[in-house]
Amino acid sequence: MTAFNAYQHIITSLDFSQPSACQSEPLLIGQSGALSAYYAPFDYVNREARVVICGITPGMQQARIALSQAQQAIADGADHQAALRQAKETASFAGAMRNNLVNMLDTIGFQHYLNAQSCSVLFGELKAQVHYTSALRYPVFKDGKNYSGSPSMVSHPFLRSMLDTTLAEECRALDENTIFIPLGGKVEEALRYLANQGVIRDQQILAGLPHPSGANAERIAYFCGNKPRHTLSNKTNPDELDARKARLIQWAQAL
Repeated sequence: MTAFNAYQHIITSLDFSQPSACQSEPLLIGQSGALSAYYAPFDYVNREARVVICGITPGMQQARIALSQAQQAIADGADHQAALRQAKETASFAGAMRNNLVNMLDTIGFQHYLNAQSCSVLFGELKAQVHYTSALRYPVFKDGKNYSGSPSMVSHPFLRSMLDTTLAEECRALDENTIFIPLGGKVEEALRYLANQGVIRDQQILAGLPHPSGANAERIAYFCGNKPRHTLSNKTNPDELDARKARLIQWAQAL
């Protein structure tokens, strides 16, 4: 029995009009201290993907959207695979984060690997070649709030077990040449952990991009050449960003 089979009757019975509904007790998978994990329908894996965009874990709002979409799909008579696909695609990365990611990927020349003018095709014409996922497949919360990387996924046994099971399972289902784009250093660490386990190869990981969050606007603007060095605040290290950018350009050219 798949996880979705086990939770389907619960999904159809709950009211997801409030974001916190994704933390309903019947959806609880497990907990450890301040950490808790809940089921949400993020099980779909696009096995034809050339590119994987990997976040840290679905947030509360993202989980609610996925659960609501799955509930509607079931009501409409969709089969399980279709319901899971609809739920995942509806709730995946959008808005400013998507635009920032596209701009950074274009800056390093990744669009040439895709034989495209812009990496925006990852959310358009080449959408069928992309797999959207998270290092922690199911929503994880710390003290009831969105988990943001502390404690470390790699060092905490409860979180590491998710990397060893669901994330490793997804990676093994994909082609050995699939490119992984981690959103942030915490996700890079998780993917490096799997690379050290032999699940994927280091060369598959596009490591070093600034996190595409809107909260990272200054670093992204400098990385993309849209903000001069002399206007940067002391929170941004231009030398570090220049070094990352040079490595990523070289990596993209090697593809």
